[in-house]
Amino acid sequence: MTQPPVPHSPGDLAAALESTGYLADGGLAMAAFLALRMGRPLFCEGEPGTGKTSLAVGLSQALELPLIRLQCHEGIDASQALYDWDFPRQLLHLRTLEAASDGRLDADEAESSLYTERFLLARPLLQALTETPCVLLIDEIDRADDEFEAFLLQLLDENAVTIPELGHIRADTPPLAVLTSNRTREVHDALKRRCLYHWLEHPGLAREIAILQRRVPGIGDDLATQVAHAVQELRKLELLKPPGVAETLDWAIALRELDRDVLDAEIAAATLGAVLKYREDHDRVVRAGIGRLLA
Repeated sequence: MTQPPVPHSPGDLAAALESTGYLADGGLAMAAFLALRMGRPLFCEGEPGTGKTSLAVGLSQALELPLIRLQCHEGIDASQALYDWDFPRQLLHLRTLEAASDGRLDADEAESSLYTERFLLARPLLQALTETPCVLLIDEIDRADDEFEAFLLQLLDENAVTIPELGHIRADTPPLAVLTSNRTREVHDALKRRCLYHWLEHPGLAREIAILQRRVPGIGDDLATQVAHAVQELRKLELLKPPGVAETLDWAIALRELDRDVLDAEIAAATLGAVLKYREDHDRVVRAGIGRLLA
């Protein structure tokens, strides 16, 4: 696969991302541009809902590259992230060899035939190395454990992995790796040192309005302004889960489906479930007064 040309400047990359519906500020566009030019992973950290995962999706669309996603979780290991062997097919192959040899099966030859690419199940990390150029999203690395972080170091250092049965596998072109973290725990310095770093904040009012206008077709300027203002006010409260951009979009779409062109106290109270996902947060907003959300 031929890699599309790299944008010539951070502004060009920001424009390419905007064409996909992702509005990146100057700092994020610079970080992503340098990651592309330098062939370095980009480590994106920030509160949930600030657009870290969406950045990888936007980059894959803007650069016309496939997106390969590894969703991290507690207990994830190499067999889930890198590769595994197709044991049922290997067993069927072995039985076929036994039947064909009429009891004269050579054990060494049979074993060597089992561990080939034919029976290799490539997981996301191996797919990224063998199908590059691509965008590799390693999502929520803070949910994985220390051992998995250590396992990633060779891949991020060398764009290569070692499979004992097959040897060293190296990517011809480094995948554009985007690592995200919600900072539920600190990621080790050894991993961060291999990456460029960017902290993502929730968008300001003007950018959130622009996101709504870009991502919610048909939304009026007044409603986009009111919804963005309301979400900005919600984030000022001490909520268990402050709303992210995804919740802002959900709220606007819900209001559009109700044929609303303004956000008033009654409809705001009735549709809070689109933007708040905890009962405690809902009760806190009601106690603070729905009226404070209105522009």
